[in-house]
Amino acid sequence: MWTISLLGLLACSRTVLSTLLPQEPLLESLSSSKHDIFAFHKNLTEIESITYNEQKAGEWLASSLKDHGYTVEKQWVDKKEGRFNIYAYPGDIRETEILLSSHYDTVPPFYPYRRSNSTIQGRGSVDDKASIAAQFAAVNSLIAHKQISADDVALLFVVGEEVGGDGMRKANDLDLKPKTIIFGEPTEGKLVSGHKGNLGLKIQAKGKAAHSGYPWLGRSANEVLTRALAALMELGENLPKSEKYGVTTINLGRMEGGVAANVIASSASADIAIRIAAGTPEQIKSNITQAVYLAVDTFLDDGTKPEDIIELNFTKGYGPIDIDHDIPGMKSFTVNYGTDIPNLDKTVEGQKRYLYGPGSILVAHSDHEALEEDELNDAVKGYKKIILHVLGKD
Repeated sequence: MWTISLLGLLACSRTVLSTLLPQEPLLESLSSSKHDIFAFHKNLTEIESITYNEQKAGEWLASSLKDHGYTVEKQWVDKKEGRFNIYAYPGDIRETEILLSSHYDTVPPFYPYRRSNSTIQGRGSVDDKASIAAQFAAVNSLIAHKQISADDVALLFVVGEEVGGDGMRKANDLDLKPKTIIFGEPTEGKLVSGHKGNLGLKIQAKGKAAHSGYPWLGRSANEVLTRALAALMELGENLPKSEKYGVTTINLGRMEGGVAANVIASSASADIAIRIAAGTPEQIKSNITQAVYLAVDTFLDDGTKPEDIIELNFTKGYGPIDIDHDIPGMKSFTVNYGTDIPNLDKTVEGQKRYLYGPGSILVAHSDHEALEEDELNDAVKGYKKIILHVLGKD
């Protein structure tokens, strides 16, 4: 009886003490066990977070950061839709020397998480939830092993990267001033020395409906559009090139037009993505406008101007982005995809920016998006190496 009572008393004491004593940060847990990083990555990847539907993933991510001892701020990008960025810091100060950032939205459609032997699959498993998991684990490990101070680093996870970057543009309002930012994207475990610029274009052709048996009574918007697109494809060969980034490419991503086969189409449109290898968006816009207007000249009536039958709506766009890649022992290369880097303003003179992460962009956005366990583990080491070098502790 005495033994049982004593054990019960000790158990009760432990319960009271655990309630009264302040909880220590849980930073060690994600750095001390490989299983933990894979569990973190699994839990995040299992939550569908296609752009504009990021709320559930954001809530889980914010909660997990809090559980690991971080101070967490939600920055609303669209409160009505429940969309928010997450800014989190593990130390006592908000303003840190290093910021690590990734996005937690994905492209559609959603593919469920699957793990087969050492291969991890699912939408977002690479782009960009692998970077989030690896950044989180790297920071926790460095702090837990006292290689850096908790006041050295902070994390910024944003929404909307896959569709225009509204999350990162909103992050400018956080007024952060880190000396170094490490962006996470699939880079095959290498540093990126730069990426192409980006320019979006929506073409809207305006026609005049009529019976298909009497096409001269109308004007086919589909014909106007296809003539413009043919000129655009030919123009692509003559757009700016560079030794570093190669050629400027044009992708005709989406087309639609007309209502029926026996009706002259009154409207048609196309969505286009342009990856800029050299020059400025303004130069590209000018070249495209001239080529398209010339191509539709034969459709013009007396007094009609090209803009009366075809409308060109460009995004703001940006030119090629050069990125820091001066970490000893790490390979570097260029990529053709865009990132959130140009959406975040530089607030510190001489601010360094790195782009690094696990997995390959060649499988991102596909139905076979996947990476290997070793890629996730190696990325943790890579992020640690970058952080330690920036702080002069390598």
